[in-house]
Amino acid sequence: MFKRLGAFFLDVIEVVVMAFALFLFAYLLVFQPHKIDGHSMDPNFHDKEYLLTNKVPFVILKKNPDRGDVIVFKAPQEREKEFIKRVIGLPGETVSIHDGKVFVNGQPLKEDYLPAGLETTGAYFLQTGQSATIPSGQFFVLGDNRGNSSDSRYWGFVPYKDILGKAWFRYWPFSQTGLVKKVTY
Repeated sequence: MFKRLGAFFLDVIEVVVMAFALFLFAYLLVFQPHKIDGHSMDPNFHDKEYLLTNKVPFVILKKNPDRGDVIVFKAPQEREKEFIKRVIGLPGETVSIHDGKVFVNGQPLKEDYLPAGLETTGAYFLQTGQSATIPSGQFFVLGDNRGNSSDSRYWGFVPYKDILGKAWFRYWPFSQTGLVKKVTY
């Protein structure tokens, strides 16, 4: 009787340890939850929404993000914080802002995910009418809410090493649950 009881508890412990190991593997190497803090990505992502970020492309595959990807990265000035922004410019490209629009390599960027009539202005790092070439291994990112976003216009480029993951799945609020839509240009 005690042998059976001991075997039963051993089986339960094995299941718990295995489940914890799988959770830890997934959390550290595959997916990580993130809470959106602020309004910099309105109207596409809202304050207090929760996302799962996919870490595989950057942590395991060492792949560069694509233009339009929404990424989570270490904040440039407050390293303990994380920011969420959209990748606009890739390494080697030249970005500029004029006439209320973002230009990449001299061509206006068609941003259908933004509200009609929204204008983009420059800031400290990239002022209106100026251009900047993105160094190797770095990215130019912007918030979708251009009037309320601390982004590359203010503090410069995001190094690849600071990228934590790509927004993959929105799980809160339930009314917005689903995969994050891929943006094409």
